Amino acid sequence: MTTMTDRMGALGRAELTLLVRNRYALFVALGMPLLMVGFMRSSLDQVGLEKTGMSALEASLSGGIVMALLLVVYLNLVSAYVARREELVLKRLRTGEASDREILAGTALPAAVLAVAQCALMVAAGTAFLDVRAPQRPDLLVLGTVLGVVLLTGLAAATAGFTRTVESAQITTMPLFVVSSIGSGLFLPLEVFPEKVAAVCELLPLTGVMTLVRAGWLGGGDAGELAGAAATALVWIAVSVFAVRRWFRWEPRR
Repeated sequence: MTTMTDRMGALGRAELTLLVRNRYALFVALGMPLLMVGFMRSSLDQVGLEKTGMSALEASLSGGIVMALLLVVYLNLVSAYVARREELVLKRLRTGEASDREILAGTALPAAVLAVAQCALMVAAGTAFLDVRAPQRPDLLVLGTVLGVVLLTGLAAATAGFTRTVESAQITTMPLFVVSSIGSGLFLPLEVFPEKVAAVCELLPLTGVMTLVRAGWLGGGDAGELAGAAATALVWIAVSVFAVRRWFRWEPRR
């Protein structure tokens, strides 16, 4: 009898093979995060960041960490879950030894590993070659990244439940992408927003993750703020798990 590690490893290897063969998905995973960081950098040059205590480069690179998670994990996985469902792959996998959780996690494994690798490369390159300060709280940086991967995997599976085709995934993923990019501090730190707007944005799904990542890399944030950010991320993870259990579909939508 195979172990859970064996089953998830096999699923992960199969999904990695499919990812490598899909040129569009591979471009989204490898090229888009770098392009978005460059776009954020040029946009932040036009914004006054004096009161945030960070440079435009620091803001764009730390935002790029969560952008990489959003692009590599969320956007790729929604398409992957929908494609496997419509091809009856998920239905067949459920007849074997793997549990539902193992199937979802195994499918997400390559995207998660690739996203974490890109985040680590971004931190290393920023620190070594771009004169960005070294991570001030590596524990918070790791915590934010891990919570981001788990949250976006759950949100991807939940979104797949409402997505009819792989093509329509480009539409169903757009609300979270746009709202998170603008309102969770990826493009613009929340400190530049009006106080009431920032208070609302703090409740968005990826804001807690962004707060932890930015504090982990650049420092700042008191204990209460960081605890609140972690709590926000955990609440959204719980919401995503409930949504997956309630609405995820294992067979093709008709």
